[in-house]
Amino acid sequence: MSKRPPRYVVGVDVGGTFTDVFFLDQVSGRCQVAKVPSTRSDQSLGFIQGISQGVTDLQEVTTIVHGTTVGTNALLERKGARTGIITTRGFRDVLEMRRRDRPKTWGLWGQFEPVVPRDLRLAVSERTLADGTVHTPVDTDEVTDAARTLLARGAESVCVVFINAYANQQNERLALDAVRAVWPNDHLAASSSILPEIREFERTSTTALNAYLQPPVGNYLQKLETALGRDGFAGQVLIVQSNGGVMTVDTARKLPIRTALSGPAAGVIASAHIACEAGFRNVVTCDMGGTSFDVSLVADGHNALSPQTSIDFGMTIRSPMIEIATIGAGGGSIAWVDRGGLLQIGPESAGSSPGPVCYGQGNHRPTVTDANVVLGRINAERPIGGHLTRLDTAAARRAIEQHIGIPLGLEPMVAAEAIIRVANSRMAGAIRLVSVERGHDPKKFAAMPFGGGGALHAGALIKEVGLQSALVPRFPGINSALGCTIADMRHDFVQTVNGVLDKLDLDDINRRMGMLARQGKALLDQAGVEFGGTDTVFEMDMCYQGQTHTVDVTLPKASDGHATTDISREGIEAAFVQRYRSVYGRPLQGIAVRVLNLRVSAVGRRPRFDLTLLAPTSDETRTGEPVATRPVWVDGAWHETAVYDRLSLPVGSEIMGPAILEQPDSTVFVDPDLKASVDRFGNLVIVRKDLD
Repeated sequence: MSKRPPRYVVGVDVGGTFTDVFFLDQVSGRCQVAKVPSTRSDQSLGFIQGISQGVTDLQEVTTIVHGTTVGTNALLERKGARTGIITTRGFRDVLEMRRRDRPKTWGLWGQFEPVVPRDLRLAVSERTLADGTVHTPVDTDEVTDAARTLLARGAESVCVVFINAYANQQNERLALDAVRAVWPNDHLAASSSILPEIREFERTSTTALNAYLQPPVGNYLQKLETALGRDGFAGQVLIVQSNGGVMTVDTARKLPIRTALSGPAAGVIASAHIACEAGFRNVVTCDMGGTSFDVSLVADGHNALSPQTSIDFGMTIRSPMIEIATIGAGGGSIAWVDRGGLLQIGPESAGSSPGPVCYGQGNHRPTVTDANVVLGRINAERPIGGHLTRLDTAAARRAIEQHIGIPLGLEPMVAAEAIIRVANSRMAGAIRLVSVERGHDPKKFAAMPFGGGGALHAGALIKEVGLQSALVPRFPGINSALGCTIADMRHDFVQTVNGVLDKLDLDDINRRMGMLARQGKALLDQAGVEFGGTDTVFEMDMCYQGQTHTVDVTLPKASDGHATTDISREGIEAAFVQRYRSVYGRPLQGIAVRVLNLRVSAVGRRPRFDLTLLAPTSDETRTGEPVATRPVWVDGAWHETAVYDRLSLPVGSEIMGPAILEQPDSTVFVDPDLKASVDRFGNLVIVRKDLD
């Protein structure tokens, strides 16, 4: 039997409830999607099952790009490895002291336990000064003894974090060599290789969390590669990073901290691409899965990148990430009444197992999905995902009545609608957080809902936030998996200089940035991926002398449009003033400018995805007519609502609300006072009827 040539690129996004898969046939140009339940006990099982829905022979797959939640879940659930820290004497408690903040901002109480307990944080004799001078050489015998002590106490991974190591790596490197001589695995690293950047807490936290994730993420990737190889896969697996780029599996094993928001980042990448192609430069992405509602802003076609984020209180990650706000308002989020008699949504979720009450798998507490089923917005006879034949509407109604209706004195239908209103209100608050509170006018933005449940709430978000419109992608439930297939490869580097601009040695700055750029190019070359082109982005974290917070300044490119390290003092200052003015309104006069960090990003551009591949094909049988009607409860009354097969609608179709548009991966609800149309890519554009 002859071996079939590889032809497919497959994107796989593993969420809390569903595993979504997008297949691109590079020979025919055809696309296919699949959605299967996630297997939380072993995510690789759902991963393999999802791919088998579209490809029977893995030898036909050339590349698999994976957005994973293994790292995120390990952090949120505190299920990482038992980790040890070897640090400078006197700095043992940096991880616990943090920034002297507290869990309850307005209270004098609050409990916090770092991921590394104090008995696994050991101190040794060494000291490097802030200018890089080695004041006290490291005692390697003391380091070896500390490593053996950590092993005796059950540590699986270890990190070396010395004060001021960003300025001189010498002591950390010597210590790491001493640890490596006695450590039984590869789960070890030095802070100067993870984050060579000033600020000891952020560097300690990021390095410790990276070590905390190395065993669970590494074990998962090993298990996944073994399962794929067993089934005949001989291609390459790439992992989506939190910055929206991808990396190789080997890099992900070394730097698992960069997968912390992997899946949601892929969805934002896809949304930005789809929105720009459709003529929408400003969108708020709204990813509603089974567990959470993730929001991000795309302004003027660009994703918002944040230099750091906190997964949970005290768990700070200093690494470039797409800025995403997350709340517990997914389809599986549980509705409940608090002691004050107020209706609440989440953060607890029923997830995929047992799932919402209507799944009939043992859960008895109502969820957002249960409310949508009872209100008639979700078709109980055609649940998404294909793993259930029907949903139990009666059970969902009983749960809503028992847990919400009776405690609040509401009829079941009114209680179900109240659940949706509270969920919508929480989602609207998350959108305002990334738009209005950042100085953006929501009237200039469109909502871009995706995930299994996002399109059910698009109309409510338009009206509640005051957004211009909504743009629903062709396959909203598979959007993050699509993002996996189109994300570029990206590697970010940082190095602290911490000096006044007028006194910096620009030759040294150019040399350092050139060195980082070469490291990035080497990683791109080693990846074995065919790129459409490569680019290097040079940035600096800058501020005025005496300020704490910095602004990120992208340095100007050469006249030929290519990135260059040949920069002038005047060019740097002009770029800083322009950036400072855009952030704060006006620059300051007569104050020295400080350069804190150098940042270099190496980007390998993957071939651009042609969205016309997703568009409805020309077919005379496509009429755009409803396939059925059913009653839907809206604003306290039943409305007879047209039901459409969304994927059968031709380009140019116009749908008047109320309407339900069903497809295998999601459901779209168009409110009575809204209308929708199908654009040339198959996207659904939803606007108010009164805009005529």
